[in-house]
This record gives sequence, structure tokens and C-alpha cells, in this order.
Amino acid sequence: MAEKPTRDLLNRLADAYHVSSAYWSFGGEHITVEDDTLIRVLAAMGVDASTEEAAQSALADAQLGPWRQVLDDTTVVREGAGAVIQLHVPHGAGVDVDVELENGEVRAVNQTDDFTLPQLVDGRLIGQASFVIPQDLPLGYHRLRARVSPPGEDRAEEHSGMLIVVPQRMPSPAERGVDGWGVMAQLYSVRSRESWGIGDLADLAELGSLFGSLGAQFVQVNPLHAAQPEPPLEPSPYLPVSRRFFNPMYIRPEDIREVAYMDSGRRSLLNWAGEPAKKQSLNNSFLDRDASWIAKKRALQVIFEEPRSAARQRAFDRYREREGKGLENFALWCALFEKYGEDFPEGLESPDTSQALAALEELSDSVNFYAWMQWVLDEQLSAAQRESISSGMRIGIVHDLAVGVNPKGADVWSLPEAFAHGVTVGAPPDMYNQLGQNWSQPPFNPAELSKLHYAPIRNMARTVLRHAGGLRVDHVMGFFRLWWIPEGEKPTEGTYVYYNHEAMIGVLMLEAQRAGALLIGEDLGNVEPWVRDFLAERGLFGTSVVLFEKNGEDFRAPHEYRANTLVTVDTHDLPPLAGYLAGEHVDLRDMLGILTEPAEQVRADWEREMEHLRACLRSEGLLEDNGAEPTEREIIEAMHAFMARTPGELQSIALVDAVGERRVQNQPGTNKEYPNWKVPLADGTEQPVLIDDLADNPRMLSLFDRYKAERSAARGE
Repeated sequence: MAEKPTRDLLNRLADAYHVSSAYWSFGGEHITVEDDTLIRVLAAMGVDASTEEAAQSALADAQLGPWRQVLDDTTVVREGAGAVIQLHVPHGAGVDVDVELENGEVRAVNQTDDFTLPQLVDGRLIGQASFVIPQDLPLGYHRLRARVSPPGEDRAEEHSGMLIVVPQRMPSPAERGVDGWGVMAQLYSVRSRESWGIGDLADLAELGSLFGSLGAQFVQVNPLHAAQPEPPLEPSPYLPVSRRFFNPMYIRPEDIREVAYMDSGRRSLLNWAGEPAKKQSLNNSFLDRDASWIAKKRALQVIFEEPRSAARQRAFDRYREREGKGLENFALWCALFEKYGEDFPEGLESPDTSQALAALEELSDSVNFYAWMQWVLDEQLSAAQRESISSGMRIGIVHDLAVGVNPKGADVWSLPEAFAHGVTVGAPPDMYNQLGQNWSQPPFNPAELSKLHYAPIRNMARTVLRHAGGLRVDHVMGFFRLWWIPEGEKPTEGTYVYYNHEAMIGVLMLEAQRAGALLIGEDLGNVEPWVRDFLAERGLFGTSVVLFEKNGEDFRAPHEYRANTLVTVDTHDLPPLAGYLAGEHVDLRDMLGILTEPAEQVRADWEREMEHLRACLRSEGLLEDNGAEPTEREIIEAMHAFMARTPGELQSIALVDAVGERRVQNQPGTNKEYPNWKVPLADGTEQPVLIDDLADNPRMLSLFDRYKAERSAARGE
């Protein structure tokens, strides 16, 4: 039987691949990761550590890897900083290096002294040569080229890699002159009388127009990423099939230009399909995505078959050309899912097999349909952002980037080499979840991202940011480290894997700067302090939630908040304030059986928290200290006035809090037990609140007025 690797060897191998062999728990305990966990996590990265011999070989490969490549696959440098890069060539060879910029211009790269001794690699003596990247290179994706002349030979071998020059720092809202408050909403839940049962991009344009007219600078929405093309649809916007492409459920069919030219018979088909779905928007039952999508897809297929003008067809063709193979792969995956469900037949494991190429021809009509829907989404997203900016917003729509994707989704199928297989992503135990979490998503394989020139990140960011003023990155720690869990194991049996955050955040910043957008990192929970420092240094905002900002049991004073942060009072994983202030979340969690402590203790803890909250608001003079019990509405308005006093340059008001909604959108720790992501926007009596009526909603307008007055006073306006 083969000998297992020693612990010392495993530790060295894990360190070489940036895998944690030990970590500090949330409670301060130093945890040693089990051998089997390390072996399985390394295997998911393509590293065999199953035996002593295999682990020794893998360690040698890790150490010699850079010497086996002339150039790194990808080099990322900050604008204006320059860098020194190392090339590895046969000892005594001549080397000439230049940079071909995006615009075709060629710049020389000069060599500098490097006294590193040559190494024997695979029987050849390899030397190291260093070159200085010029400091004045423009932002962008450039090509490093090296011409290597072996000793004693006249010929030259050409080698290349990508050089990405990224922003040093992004300007803050204050530096851009933006008075940054906005409204956050779960778009699918916010409906109008014309919605097809689910909030859509026409509704988003209405929200942007309304809130912009009231002085807001942005409207922040949930991830709009693509879901399954056939029911049952995944309700969670945080478990998409693709983070690059969008969910056609958000299309407003009537806003597609071809509808205006339909004959009466075909238009009646559209009306017939939409009538039952629209009635859903007028009741208070839970959202039925499947019914809405079935009706909407039927209507979209009718519209797709309508003739397009020559100009419209050219616009569609240009869109497909711009999105390239990524769009074609996504559309093919959708067509295959429509035909086979999530489990494709053998031979269709990726888009590059001969069977997949045959399917592309066979299912061309369906592929065209799914590509067309993405074009329509692009047009309607553009219209929503344009309307938001026209209303007076300086930022407009702030999108949300989910932390990962469905393991059987389009992104994994289209580019399987970018992902680690045999592991899922989650979180270790913490104060919010003592059992840890498993998010059922495959992580990016850090070793492959550089080989792919970070294309999965840049393509994803470019598409999402095309019609956006900002992007919130859910669990931004995922760009630094992720908790990998071997498949079939509990979340406690995982470990951290570290990423090249300098490169990944840099690429994200480059795409954001080109789009003129802000970046916000959700840095709640167990985040190392240096990460927040790094984000602040680069101009990315963090996240502060009033209900979480405490010194012990006492709430922090407004002046203790960070300026470079998005401040909110609560989050979508907490009940709206009306429900929270009534303690309904304690009753709900008790009823669902997900409390980890006795209900009496949890309720006592909540009551004590409420006492501290009221005391904090009274100390700030935001609640009257007259002995009377403040009303729910008075406390909610006082909490937002408190938020207005913080120095946070970005501040966001949850629409659910503004209208008095009590029900939580997502109850962590549940799956089927609670209707997560299916709760339509309603008031405190569970009566639907429609977008059409928001402009005259007295509760919302009162909250906005109180908040804006306090914000103006706090800023001396």
C-alpha cells in the first residue's frame, strides 16, 4: 500500500498552493486542518497529494513551475507603479522584450541586473533575466512579448503573456461630487400593475425615475443574474447559472420595439399570455416565478418571430459579435437545458465536444432565441440606467454580484477548466451560524485564472457594469480567500484557499473604471483587518450595517463609522425593521426549529438589544425621552436619521423599511421551510405595495423627509 504523505510535506505543499493547513476560528481557537481535507482540496486544484511520492513530485512541480515558463501567463501591475518581471530562459540565451499595447503601439521593455544563479530544470540549465515594466503604460489589457535566442543559434523563439495595467485607486463618491444616498430593493418583489407577476426592468426604470426625482443618487438591486431557462426556477438570486448574463424573467415584453408593429391577432396572443401573470401583481400571495416565466417565455417566443428592421437586425448582430463565444456558449447551454434538463447526455460535457458542435447546428433556432433575449435585456437595462440618470441620479443602478454559480449551470459548463471540481464554497462556523455554511457553489481554481488571463472575471464584470453606476460585490472576501469544503463533508471540514487578490481586484477595478462605476465590497463578518485596509487604499467601499455596528452590546456612535463605506440600517438576511422591532424573527426562527439556543434566551437577548438601541437613539436626541414608549414608525425614522449622521459617503434605505413591510426576504438556515426570495413587497398588513402608488405613499415620503433633513443638517447644508 502506498505511503501517505507526512504532515510536514502536506503543510509545505499546501503552503505552495496557498491552502491553509491551519486557521483561527471566529472564537479565537487555532484549528489544524485534517490531512484528508488538505489532500482533497489540493486534488480539486489538480494537485495529487494522495501519497508521499505524489506529494513530493507535486511540491517539486510547484517549486520549478516558474522556471519552466519563459513568461508568466498573466502579469498585473498598477498604473504608474511599474514592476520588475522575471523571465526564465536557457542559460546564456539572448532575450528581447516589448509590450504591444491594446491600440497596437509597441513599447520597449528594458533589462535590469539579476544575479540569480541558474538552475537545473528537467536536465537543462535555466537562467533568470529581469526586465522593468515602464511606469507610464496606459490602463488596459496588453501583450508582453519575449524573443529568446538560444545560445549559438541564429533563430529566435517567440513567447507571450498578458500584461494588465489596472487603476491605482478609484475615485470616491465625494471626489466625484456625488451626494450618495439611495434606495435598495429586491427587484423581483417590487411590482407594478403592468408587471407579469414579477418586478422587471421597466419597473426598475420607474424606481430610478421616482427615487431620482426625490433626490436619491442610486437604486440598488439584487443580483439580476441568469437562472434556469425552464421551471422549476431557482428562487435565490445568489445561486445563478451564470454571473455574466442576465435573467430574461426581468424583460418587459411590451417594451420590445417589434411589439408595436404586431398585427392584432399576434398582439392578442401577447395579451392573452400576460393577463393571468399580471393579475398576480395585484394579490398578496407569494411570488410564483415558474408561472410568470412560462407566460413570459411564451410571449417572448411570439415576439422573437416578428420581423426586425434591417437596422434592428444589425444591432442584434453587433451585440452577438461583441459578446462572442461566451454568449454563444451560454445560449447553447440554455437550449440544451430546455431539451434535456440539467443532466446532459454523455458527450455534451462542454461546448467544445463534437456532439456539442452538432447540437449548436441542430438547436440553432433555440440558440438564436436565447441570444436574442440577452440582447433585449441589454437594451432594457440601458433604458433603465438612462432613465435613472435623466431623473437626476448621479450614480443610477447599483447591481449586485453573487459570490458564485450553480455547479450545473452555464458558467461551469462553458468554461469547466476555470473551476475547481470536487469541492464547494461556504463559510466556517461563526457567531451567526454555529454549524458553518455550504453554499453549494464550485469555486474558481486560482491556478487556472492566470492561465485564462482572468477572462472569467473581466468578461463577467464588463457585462454586468455596461449599464450600471455601481456594483456591490457580495462576500468580497471571495476575491481574497474562500472556504473550500470537500464534496459530501460538513462545512466544519473545510479550509481556506487564498487567491491573487491584487490581480482579481485589479481586473474588477479596471472594468469598473472603464464603465465609470463605483465598487462596493460586502465585508461583513469574519474579515481580516488588512483586507479592509486594502479595499480602502484602492478606493473600494466597504459595508456597514447599523444593527451590526457595536462596541460590545452598545451601538457605535455615528462618528465612529467609516467614511469609505455603504451604510445601511439592515440587510436582506434580516427581517425588515418593522418585523425586527416586534421580535417576529425570534418567533419565526423558533417555529422553524433553527434556533441554536433556547427561545427564551434569544428573546431576552433581543429585548436587551432593543433597550440598547432605544438608549442610543435617545442619547443622540433622535427619540424623545419623555417616558412614553416610541412607536414602530418613530423608531424606524430615528434609525435612519441616525444613519444620516454617519460619515458614510454612500447610504441606502431599504424599500421594505420605507413602506412598513414586516416579512423577511431570506431566512438563513432554511431551504424549503420558508418561502425565501418569494415575498412580494407589501405593507405591515401584507397588502401589496405597487410601484404605481409609491409616489403617494405617506409612510415612505415621511421617512425620506426625516432622513434627508437630518442628512442635510449633519452636512451643514
